[in-house]
Amino acid sequence: MTQAVVATYKNVRAIANVEDELLATGIPNEKIKIDKEHRKIRVMVPDVTKREIIEILNRHDPAEVH
Repeated sequence: MTQAVVATYKNVRAIANVEDELLATGIPNEKIKIDKEHRKIRVMVPDVTKREIIEILNRHDPAEVH
């Protein structure tokens, strides 16, 4: 099953860094959605990789992950 994981960041630079790390990990670009206006990133992930994706999101000091 696929789930969306959303993280909110304090600045757009953090979102760019998260995106780079996700792509380097092998997450396809079409699974990553960025909302620069609200400083959010949404990643569509299968259950088996959800923990790894949350770990990556948390490395970049998010204000919130849900």
